[in-house]
Amino acid sequence: MNKVRTRFAPSPTGYLHVGGIRTALFGWLVARQANGQFILRLEDTDKNREVEGSAAHLIESLKTLGIAYDEGPDKQGPYGPYRQSERLDLYKEWAQKLVDKGRAYADPYSAAEVQKFREQAQKEKKPFLYRNHRPDHPPAWDGSQPLRFKSDPKAYAWHDEVMGDLKTGPEVVDDFILIKSDGYPTYNFCHIVDDHLMEISHIIRGQEFLASMPNYLNLYEALEIDHPVFATMPHILNEAGNKKLGKRDGAKDVLDYIREGYLPEALRSFIATLGWNDGTEQEVFTTDELIEKFSLDRVGRSGAHFDERRLNWVNGAVIRSMSLNDLYKQVEKFWPNEASSYDDAYK
Repeated sequence: MNKVRTRFAPSPTGYLHVGGIRTALFGWLVARQANGQFILRLEDTDKNREVEGSAAHLIESLKTLGIAYDEGPDKQGPYGPYRQSERLDLYKEWAQKLVDKGRAYADPYSAAEVQKFREQAQKEKKPFLYRNHRPDHPPAWDGSQPLRFKSDPKAYAWHDEVMGDLKTGPEVVDDFILIKSDGYPTYNFCHIVDDHLMEISHIIRGQEFLASMPNYLNLYEALEIDHPVFATMPHILNEAGNKKLGKRDGAKDVLDYIREGYLPEALRSFIATLGWNDGTEQEVFTTDELIEKFSLDRVGRSGAHFDERRLNWVNGAVIRSMSLNDLYKQVEKFWPNEASSYDDAYK
Protein backbone atom coordinates (compact mmCIF):
# COMPACT_ATOMS: atom_id res chain seq x y z
CA MET A 1 0.00 0.00 0.00
CA ASN A 2 1.31 3.49 -0.84
CA LYS A 3 2.00 5.81 2.08
CA VAL A 4 -0.89 7.97 3.18
CA ARG A 5 -0.29 11.71 3.25
CA THR A 6 -3.23 14.04 3.75
CA ARG A 7 -3.30 17.82 3.99
CA PHE A 8 -5.34 20.70 5.30
CA ALA A 9 -4.81 23.72 3.07
CA PRO A 10 -6.76 26.75 4.31
CA SER A 11 -6.43 30.31 3.06
CA PRO A 12 -5.53 32.82 5.80
CA THR A 13 -8.58 34.97 5.11
CA GLY A 14 -10.33 34.81 8.49
CA TYR A 15 -11.06 32.59 11.45
CA LEU A 16 -11.48 28.83 11.31
CA HIS A 17 -15.08 27.65 11.68
CA VAL A 18 -16.74 24.26 12.03
CA GLY A 19 -16.65 23.37 8.31
CA GLY A 20 -12.92 23.95 8.08
CA ILE A 21 -12.23 22.05 11.28
CA ARG A 22 -14.23 19.06 10.00
CA THR A 23 -12.14 18.97 6.82
CA ALA A 24 -8.94 19.12 8.88
CA LEU A 25 -10.18 16.51 11.36
CA PHE A 26 -11.18 14.02 8.68
CA GLY A 27 -7.81 14.41 6.94
CA TRP A 28 -6.04 13.96 10.26
CA LEU A 29 -8.03 10.82 11.08
CA VAL A 30 -7.30 9.23 7.68
CA ALA A 31 -3.59 9.87 8.16
CA ARG A 32 -3.46 8.64 11.76
CA GLN A 33 -5.35 5.45 10.88
CA ALA A 34 -2.70 4.52 8.32
CA ASN A 35 0.29 5.72 10.34
CA GLY A 36 0.75 8.35 7.66
CA GLN A 37 1.42 12.09 7.73
CA PHE A 38 -0.93 15.05 8.04
CA ILE A 39 0.31 18.31 6.52
CA LEU A 40 -0.74 21.92 7.06
CA ARG A 41 -0.23 24.10 3.98
CA LEU A 42 -1.22 27.76 3.94
CA GLU A 43 -2.67 28.80 0.58
CA ASP A 44 -1.83 32.49 0.80
CA THR A 45 -1.72 33.52 -2.85
CA ASP A 46 -4.76 35.80 -2.78
CA LYS A 47 -3.15 38.79 -1.12
CA ASN A 48 -6.22 40.99 -1.56
CA ARG A 49 -8.28 38.76 0.73
CA GLU A 50 -5.60 37.84 3.25
CA VAL A 51 -6.34 38.91 6.83
CA GLU A 52 -3.45 39.91 9.06
CA GLY A 53 -3.00 37.45 11.93
CA SER A 54 -5.19 34.83 10.28
CA ALA A 55 -2.34 32.38 9.65
CA ALA A 56 -1.33 32.40 13.32
CA HIS A 57 -4.99 31.99 14.28
CA LEU A 58 -5.37 28.92 12.03
CA ILE A 59 -2.32 27.32 13.58
CA GLU A 60 -3.53 28.07 17.12
CA SER A 61 -6.97 26.63 16.33
CA LEU A 62 -5.58 23.30 15.14
CA LYS A 63 -3.21 23.00 18.08
CA THR A 64 -5.92 23.91 20.61
CA LEU A 65 -8.21 21.21 19.22
CA GLY A 66 -5.43 18.64 19.29
CA ILE A 67 -5.25 18.20 15.52
CA ALA A 68 -1.49 17.90 15.32
CA TYR A 69 0.19 18.19 11.94
CA ASP A 70 3.48 16.51 11.06
CA GLU A 71 4.67 19.18 8.62
CA GLY A 72 3.68 22.82 8.29
CA PRO A 73 4.80 26.45 8.26
CA ASP A 74 6.20 26.16 11.79
CA LYS A 75 7.17 22.49 11.54
CA GLN A 76 9.40 22.08 8.53
CA GLY A 77 9.71 18.83 6.63
CA PRO A 78 11.22 17.55 3.38
CA TYR A 79 8.45 18.96 1.16
CA GLY A 80 8.51 22.62 2.27
CA PRO A 81 8.10 25.47 2.22
CA TYR A 82 4.53 25.16 3.41
CA ARG A 83 3.32 28.64 2.50
CA GLN A 84 2.39 28.99 -1.15
CA SER A 85 3.70 32.55 -1.28
CA GLU A 86 7.16 31.04 -0.70
CA ARG A 87 6.81 28.61 -3.63
CA LEU A 88 6.31 31.03 -6.54
CA ASP A 89 9.39 29.85 -8.45
CA LEU A 90 8.03 26.29 -8.42
CA TYR A 91 4.73 27.41 -9.95
CA LYS A 92 6.49 29.38 -12.68
CA GLU A 93 8.59 26.33 -13.49
CA TRP A 94 5.51 24.12 -13.86
CA ALA A 95 3.66 26.81 -15.78
CA GLN A 96 6.53 27.01 -18.24
CA LYS A 97 6.19 23.26 -18.85
CA LEU A 98 2.62 23.87 -20.01
CA VAL A 99 3.71 26.79 -22.21
CA ASP A 100 6.40 24.63 -23.83
CA LYS A 101 3.84 21.90 -24.53
CA GLY A 102 1.39 24.35 -26.08
CA ARG A 103 -1.06 23.89 -23.18
CA ALA A 104 -0.94 27.45 -21.81
CA TYR A 105 -0.97 30.90 -23.36
CA ALA A 106 -0.59 34.54 -22.34
CA ASP A 107 -4.03 36.13 -22.13
CA PRO A 108 -4.00 39.40 -24.12
CA TYR A 109 -7.56 40.50 -23.41
CA SER A 110 -8.59 43.35 -21.13
CA ALA A 111 -11.39 43.01 -18.60
CA ALA A 112 -13.61 45.13 -20.85
CA GLU A 113 -13.01 42.83 -23.82
CA VAL A 114 -13.84 39.74 -21.75
CA GLN A 115 -17.04 41.41 -20.57
CA LYS A 116 -18.06 41.96 -24.19
CA PHE A 117 -17.54 38.25 -24.86
CA ARG A 118 -19.79 37.45 -21.91
CA GLU A 119 -22.49 39.85 -23.04
CA GLN A 120 -22.41 38.43 -26.55
CA ALA A 121 -22.85 34.88 -25.23
CA GLN A 122 -25.73 36.05 -23.07
CA LYS A 123 -27.35 37.75 -26.05
CA GLU A 124 -27.04 34.53 -28.05
CA LYS A 125 -28.36 32.56 -25.04
CA LYS A 126 -25.23 30.44 -24.94
CA PRO A 127 -22.99 29.58 -21.99
CA PHE A 128 -19.85 31.69 -21.90
CA LEU A 129 -16.75 29.60 -22.57
CA TYR A 130 -13.40 31.29 -22.63
CA ARG A 131 -11.98 28.66 -24.95
CA ASN A 132 -14.23 29.99 -27.72
CA HIS A 133 -12.19 33.21 -27.68
CA ARG A 134 -8.63 31.92 -27.61
CA PRO A 135 -6.28 34.29 -29.45
CA ASP A 136 -4.84 32.86 -32.65
CA HIS A 137 -1.44 34.37 -32.01
CA PRO A 138 -1.03 35.07 -28.30
CA PRO A 139 1.98 37.10 -27.19
CA ALA A 140 4.94 35.47 -25.50
CA TRP A 141 4.34 35.09 -21.79
CA ASP A 142 6.54 37.55 -19.94
CA GLY A 143 4.72 37.57 -16.61
CA SER A 144 2.91 40.87 -17.17
CA GLN A 145 -0.23 39.17 -18.51
CA PRO A 146 -2.28 36.37 -16.97
CA LEU A 147 -1.27 32.89 -18.09
CA ARG A 148 -4.27 30.79 -19.09
CA PHE A 149 -4.59 27.03 -19.42
CA LYS A 150 -5.43 25.72 -22.88
CA SER A 151 -7.98 23.04 -22.13
CA ASP A 152 -8.69 19.89 -24.09
CA PRO A 153 -12.45 19.46 -23.61
CA LYS A 154 -13.61 15.88 -23.06
CA ALA A 155 -16.00 13.86 -20.95
CA TYR A 156 -14.81 12.62 -17.56
CA ALA A 157 -15.80 9.91 -15.15
CA TRP A 158 -14.15 9.60 -11.74
CA HIS A 159 -14.69 8.13 -8.31
CA ASP A 160 -15.12 10.11 -5.12
CA GLU A 161 -14.81 8.30 -1.79
CA VAL A 162 -17.85 10.13 -0.44
CA MET A 163 -19.92 11.11 -3.48
CA GLY A 164 -19.40 7.86 -5.39
CA ASP A 165 -19.02 7.60 -9.16
CA LEU A 166 -19.38 10.92 -10.98
CA LYS A 167 -19.24 12.01 -14.59
CA THR A 168 -19.50 15.13 -16.73
CA GLY A 169 -19.48 16.06 -20.41
CA PRO A 170 -16.91 18.14 -22.33
CA GLU A 171 -19.06 21.27 -22.21
CA VAL A 172 -17.94 22.08 -18.65
CA VAL A 173 -14.21 22.04 -19.40
CA ASP A 174 -12.80 25.50 -20.09
CA ASP A 175 -9.63 27.58 -20.21
CA PHE A 176 -8.82 29.05 -16.79
CA ILE A 177 -6.11 31.26 -15.36
CA LEU A 178 -2.98 29.56 -14.01
CA ILE A 179 -0.85 32.57 -13.06
CA LYS A 180 -2.33 36.03 -12.45
CA SER A 181 -0.77 39.23 -13.76
CA ASP A 182 0.60 39.92 -10.25
CA GLY A 183 2.73 36.77 -10.48
CA TYR A 184 0.71 34.75 -8.01
CA PRO A 185 -0.88 31.44 -9.07
CA THR A 186 -4.56 30.63 -8.77
CA TYR A 187 -5.82 27.92 -6.47
CA ASN A 188 -6.90 25.91 -9.52
CA PHE A 189 -3.26 25.56 -10.55
CA CYS A 190 -1.04 25.68 -7.50
CA HIS A 191 -2.89 23.18 -5.33
CA ILE A 192 -2.42 20.55 -8.03
CA VAL A 193 1.30 21.26 -8.30
CA ASP A 194 1.74 21.28 -4.52
CA ASP A 195 -0.23 18.08 -3.92
CA HIS A 196 1.95 16.34 -6.50
CA LEU A 197 5.26 17.65 -5.14
CA MET A 198 4.24 16.98 -1.53
CA GLU A 199 3.11 13.44 -2.46
CA ILE A 200 -0.40 13.94 -1.10
CA SER A 201 -2.40 10.70 -1.34
CA HIS A 202 -5.88 11.98 -0.38
CA ILE A 203 -7.60 15.31 -1.05
CA ILE A 204 -10.42 15.95 1.41
CA ARG A 205 -12.26 19.21 0.75
CA GLY A 206 -15.65 20.87 0.56
CA GLN A 207 -18.47 20.48 -1.92
CA GLU A 208 -17.85 23.92 -3.45
CA PHE A 209 -14.90 22.50 -5.43
CA LEU A 210 -16.91 19.72 -7.08
CA ALA A 211 -17.91 21.82 -10.11
CA SER A 212 -14.25 22.46 -10.92
CA MET A 213 -13.26 18.80 -10.96
CA PRO A 214 -13.39 18.37 -14.78
CA ASN A 215 -10.95 21.27 -15.16
CA TYR A 216 -8.68 19.76 -12.53
CA LEU A 217 -8.71 16.39 -14.26
CA ASN A 218 -7.88 18.08 -17.54
CA LEU A 219 -4.91 19.80 -15.91
CA TYR A 220 -3.66 16.58 -14.30
CA GLU A 221 -3.56 15.05 -17.77
CA ALA A 222 -1.76 18.04 -19.29
CA LEU A 223 0.87 17.90 -16.54
CA GLU A 224 1.11 14.12 -16.96
CA ILE A 225 0.70 13.42 -13.24
CA ASP A 226 -1.60 11.05 -11.37
CA HIS A 227 -4.31 12.52 -9.21
CA PRO A 228 -4.80 11.62 -5.51
CA VAL A 229 -7.85 9.98 -3.98
CA PHE A 230 -10.75 12.45 -3.86
CA ALA A 231 -13.18 12.79 -0.95
CA THR A 232 -15.72 15.60 -1.18
CA MET A 233 -17.44 16.74 2.00
CA PRO A 234 -21.09 17.89 1.77
CA HIS A 235 -21.99 21.20 3.34
CA ILE A 236 -22.74 21.61 7.02
CA LEU A 237 -26.25 23.08 7.15
CA ASN A 238 -27.89 25.38 9.65
CA GLU A 239 -30.26 23.91 12.22
CA ALA A 240 -33.24 24.38 9.91
CA GLY A 241 -31.42 22.42 7.23
CA ASN A 242 -32.33 24.86 4.49
CA LYS A 243 -28.95 26.48 3.76
CA LYS A 244 -25.23 26.20 4.31
CA LEU A 245 -24.20 27.12 7.84
CA GLY A 246 -23.11 30.77 7.91
CA LYS A 247 -21.95 33.25 10.51
CA ARG A 248 -25.55 34.23 11.30
CA ASP A 249 -26.40 30.58 11.96
CA GLY A 250 -23.57 29.87 14.39
CA ALA A 251 -20.52 29.35 12.19
CA LYS A 252 -18.36 31.21 14.65
CA ASP A 253 -14.67 31.12 15.40
CA VAL A 254 -13.86 27.63 16.67
CA LEU A 255 -11.73 29.17 19.43
CA ASP A 256 -14.84 30.91 20.72
CA TYR A 257 -16.23 27.50 21.63
CA ILE A 258 -13.12 26.81 23.70
CA ARG A 259 -13.44 30.20 25.43
CA GLU A 260 -17.07 29.38 26.24
CA GLY A 261 -16.09 26.16 28.01
CA TYR A 262 -16.48 23.50 25.35
CA LEU A 263 -13.77 20.88 25.67
CA PRO A 264 -11.50 20.00 22.70
CA GLU A 265 -12.44 16.33 23.14
CA ALA A 266 -16.13 17.19 22.90
CA LEU A 267 -15.65 19.39 19.85
CA ARG A 268 -13.67 16.67 18.09
CA SER A 269 -16.36 14.09 18.80
CA PHE A 270 -19.22 16.40 17.80
CA ILE A 271 -17.58 17.65 14.59
CA ALA A 272 -16.57 14.14 13.54
CA THR A 273 -20.22 13.05 13.69
CA LEU A 274 -21.41 15.90 11.45
CA GLY A 275 -22.14 13.66 8.49
CA TRP A 276 -20.30 10.55 9.70
CA ASN A 277 -21.34 7.65 11.90
CA ASP A 278 -19.88 4.23 12.60
CA GLY A 279 -23.14 2.37 11.99
CA THR A 280 -23.98 2.07 15.69
CA GLU A 281 -25.96 4.18 18.17
CA GLN A 282 -22.79 5.59 19.72
CA GLU A 283 -22.80 9.40 19.82
CA VAL A 284 -19.70 10.32 21.82
CA PHE A 285 -16.27 9.10 20.75
CA THR A 286 -12.85 9.35 22.32
CA THR A 287 -10.02 10.34 20.01
CA ASP A 288 -8.70 6.78 19.98
CA GLU A 289 -12.14 5.49 19.02
CA LEU A 290 -12.37 8.01 16.18
CA ILE A 291 -9.00 6.94 14.82
CA GLU A 292 -10.03 3.29 15.03
CA LYS A 293 -13.55 3.59 13.60
CA PHE A 294 -13.52 6.48 11.12
CA SER A 295 -13.92 5.70 7.42
CA LEU A 296 -14.65 7.92 4.44
CA ASP A 297 -17.17 5.44 3.05
CA ARG A 298 -19.45 6.14 6.01
CA VAL A 299 -19.56 9.89 5.41
CA GLY A 300 -23.03 10.81 4.11
CA ARG A 301 -23.56 12.53 0.78
CA SER A 302 -26.21 14.91 2.06
CA GLY A 303 -25.60 17.93 4.26
CA ALA A 304 -25.21 17.50 8.01
CA HIS A 305 -27.28 19.67 10.37
CA PHE A 306 -25.45 21.75 12.93
CA ASP A 307 -27.32 21.34 16.23
CA GLU A 308 -25.88 23.34 19.11
CA ARG A 309 -28.13 21.53 21.58
CA ARG A 310 -26.45 18.27 20.63
CA LEU A 311 -23.06 19.94 21.02
CA ASN A 312 -24.07 20.96 24.54
CA TRP A 313 -25.14 17.39 25.28
CA VAL A 314 -21.87 15.95 23.94
CA ASN A 315 -19.85 18.44 25.96
CA GLY A 316 -21.81 17.50 29.09
CA ALA A 317 -21.27 13.79 28.43
CA VAL A 318 -17.51 14.30 28.08
CA ILE A 319 -17.39 16.37 31.28
CA ARG A 320 -19.30 13.69 33.23
CA SER A 321 -16.88 11.01 32.00
CA MET A 322 -13.84 12.88 33.33
CA SER A 323 -12.06 12.22 36.59
CA LEU A 324 -12.14 15.00 39.19
CA ASN A 325 -8.44 15.66 38.63
CA ASP A 326 -8.90 16.08 34.88
CA LEU A 327 -11.95 18.28 35.40
CA TYR A 328 -9.99 20.40 37.87
CA LYS A 329 -7.27 20.96 35.25
CA GLN A 330 -9.88 22.13 32.76
CA VAL A 331 -11.51 24.49 35.28
CA GLU A 332 -8.11 25.94 36.17
CA LYS A 333 -7.76 27.30 32.61
CA PHE A 334 -10.84 29.46 33.04
CA TRP A 335 -10.66 30.44 36.72
CA PRO A 336 -7.00 30.16 37.75
CA ASN A 337 -7.48 32.14 40.98
CA GLU A 338 -10.42 30.04 42.15
CA ALA A 339 -8.61 26.86 41.15
CA SER A 340 -5.56 27.90 43.19
CA SER A 341 -7.78 28.50 46.22
CA TYR A 342 -9.30 25.06 45.80
CA ASP A 343 -5.83 23.55 45.50
CA ASP A 344 -4.62 25.28 48.69
CA ALA A 345 -7.68 24.15 50.62
CA TYR A 346 -7.20 20.48 49.80
CA LYS A 347 -3.45 20.11 50.03
